[in-house]
Amino acid sequence: MIEENNKNMSIRETLNYMSKIFNFLPKEKQMHKTTPSKNLLALNKPKGYVVTRSDERGRKTVYDLLPEWVFTEGWMPIGRLDLESRGLLLFTQNGKIGNVLTKPGGCRKVYEIWVRGHVTDAHIEEAYRGVESKHGLLKALSVVKISQGGAKTKLRIVIDEGKNRHIRRLFGAMKDPKFGTPLKVLTLERVSIGSFKLDIELGAWRYLTLQEEKVLLHQA
Repeated sequence: MIEENNKNMSIRETLNYMSKIFNFLPKEKQMHKTTPSKNLLALNKPKGYVVTRSDERGRKTVYDLLPEWVFTEGWMPIGRLDLESRGLLLFTQNGKIGNVLTKPGGCRKVYEIWVRGHVTDAHIEEAYRGVESKHGLLKALSVVKISQGGAKTKLRIVIDEGKNRHIRRLFGAMKDPKFGTPLKVLTLERVSIGSFKLDIELGAWRYLTLQEEKVLLHQA
C-alpha cells in the first residue's frame, strides 16, 4: 500500500497515482512508439560496401550486412551511398515510400564530411549557389563549418536531393585558395534522413518504429 495524504490507497488507486507521477503513456501509444514499422529498416553502412543487390566485380554489398530475408524478400535501398561513404541507409519493400523519400526537394539529408583543403566563406557561398556538372546543378541547402585542423576542414552539409556523388563532385569543383588544388572530400557520413537520426552501431541495422515512420513520412 502507498499512503497519500495519510490515506491508505487501493492497488487501483496506487497504479493511477503512479501513472500520474511518471506520466505513463496509454498502452496504444506506448506500442506505437516501440512497435517495428515493417515498412522501413535502417542500416549504418560502413565504407567498403557497394549499395547494390549484386556486384559483377565481386565486391561486398550492403546485403552482406543484413539478414538473408532482406535480399530474398525484395527490400531495396532508398537512395545510395558510394563505396567510400558510410552512414545511414534506409530500405523498404514499398515503392511509394521509396519515391516519397527520394523525390527532389522533399526529404532533407544531413552529412558530416572532412575535406582536404581550406574551406573558406567564398566556398560556402559557392556551395549555396551551386556548380554545374554533367549531372545538373549541384548545390547545398546548408553548409556549417564544424572544425579545421591543418589543411583539413570538417563540415556539416544539408541537401534535399541526391545526384550521383553529389557532395564529392560539388566540393571537387572548388579549389584551395592557398595551393590552387581541387578540394577533395576525404570522408563522408550521412547522419540523418528527414527526422530520422542515425543511432545504431556501424554495420548494424534495425527496423524503424511506427512512430518514427509516421514522423518521417509526414515531414517528407
